[in-house]
Amino acid sequence: MIAEFLVLVALPALLAAAAGWDMASFTIPNRLQIALLVAFMLFVAATGMNLSVLGWHLLAGLVGLLIGFGLFAAGWIGGGDAKLFAAVALWLGFRDMMPYAIVASVFGGVLTMGLLVMRGWPLPAFLARYPWVLRLHDRKAGIPYGVALAAGAFMLLPQTEIFRLAAGV
Repeated sequence: MIAEFLVLVALPALLAAAAGWDMASFTIPNRLQIALLVAFMLFVAATGMNLSVLGWHLLAGLVGLLIGFGLFAAGWIGGGDAKLFAAVALWLGFRDMMPYAIVASVFGGVLTMGLLVMRGWPLPAFLARYPWVLRLHDRKAGIPYGVALAAGAFMLLPQTEIFRLAAGV
């Protein structure tokens, strides 16, 4: 029951919070990343994940962190996005990491194109009173990639190994 709660409620809630925070402020607080790590460790305990499988998940998280910080160093994503990618990679492990990266990248491309198009249109007056909308509409602003990372995880989650582990299948 705890494993199901963590995968079906806690993980999606934390991802939604990260996406919302990123969209509103172009930041993802470290406390959300820490909460994802703590929730994962609770998941490990709840499912009785063996050390070998845990090791592969930890390695996936480390590889995700290295990839994320490479993208951050290149200026393509923010530091919070890099840490969020690593946290999701930790949850998913190697088996589901590549499909996740592909799906999140597609969502990222759609998000980027959508924001670029939206930024070319005049902002309706009723939206101009919201600071977060003004930031999203600013042509000089970045892309809140945490939204794409969360969307990719939501899309893939029902087909993942952790979903099956939580369901006891």
